[in-house]
Amino acid sequence: MDGTNGSIQSHFILLGFSDRPHLERVLFVVILVAYLLTLVGNSTIILVSRLDPRLHTPMYFFLTHLSCLDLSFTTSSIPQLLYNLSGRDKTISYVGCVVQLFLFLGLGGVECLLLAVMAYDRFVAVCKPLHYMTIMHPQLCLGLVSVAWSCGMANSLVMSPVTLRLPRCGHNKVDHFLCEMPALIRMACVNTVAIEATVFVLAVGIVLSPLVFILVSYGHIIRAVFRIQSSSGRHRIFNTCGSHLTVVSLFYGNIIYMYMQPGSRSSQDQGKFLTLFYNIVTPLLNPLIYTLRNKEVKGALRRLLLGNRKGSRSEALDCPASNLRVSCSGATAGL
Repeated sequence: MDGTNGSIQSHFILLGFSDRPHLERVLFVVILVAYLLTLVGNSTIILVSRLDPRLHTPMYFFLTHLSCLDLSFTTSSIPQLLYNLSGRDKTISYVGCVVQLFLFLGLGGVECLLLAVMAYDRFVAVCKPLHYMTIMHPQLCLGLVSVAWSCGMANSLVMSPVTLRLPRCGHNKVDHFLCEMPALIRMACVNTVAIEATVFVLAVGIVLSPLVFILVSYGHIIRAVFRIQSSSGRHRIFNTCGSHLTVVSLFYGNIIYMYMQPGSRSSQDQGKFLTLFYNIVTPLLNPLIYTLRNKEVKGALRRLLLGNRKGSRSEALDCPASNLRVSCSGATAGL
């Protein structure tokens, strides 16, 4: 296609919050602080999970990948947003828009699938505790993570070109603060019903299917919890599973609203703030959710900060090496 219909352009203009200049100044400060805290929080989770041998279990292996995703997810758009908020220049190159859309869709899809993988890990830990370390062996964990990454990125490879090839008749103003799929679809100067139907079908596979799997897994977990006699055992399960469910609720609540109705024009401003929420607030809260309610992570942080790691080192020497460096403490490490 030639450039006459706007299908190929040198740049886009991200309108973002430019109609509210006073709000832009406030948002710049708030988002900058939140982004820095997100970097610190998720980097801390990754370092603690890797440095403390007691956290070398499948659960923290998946949590490390979740933190990596959150870091990549926010970095794919927040630096550009901060640049646009800091001055009058609201442009983004066409290539930058393509990369941003691909990463945003791909990493979002990976996170949907990874949360389902983490739900399966909790299901095995609670419902089959004696076989937990046998079932969740390093090869399976790596395989599950690989499938999540592959399917998420493959989904983006399909959705991104479909969105970018829509004729825009010379329009280059995106009514959003990033190159997001619903905003780009709204720019099209043709009927987008077929595209929206395709997006909806793909969204069912990448968004709703993992969510159904998560709900089914937690249905089995709840049944298993009611059969546990020990109150301390129930409390421990509720702590770890509650953290995961909180993250699932925050992430899915917003992403379903946005991507199950991609062409909706009901409230574009509401869509911007919802996107901002799951793009910066959710990744910011994830480390807090997993640390404030988790004694193992808080203990690992304390040991690392105080330099008291003698016990952890001796434990690591007794464990056989593996790709995941899984702890030898048995099934109880899964909880």
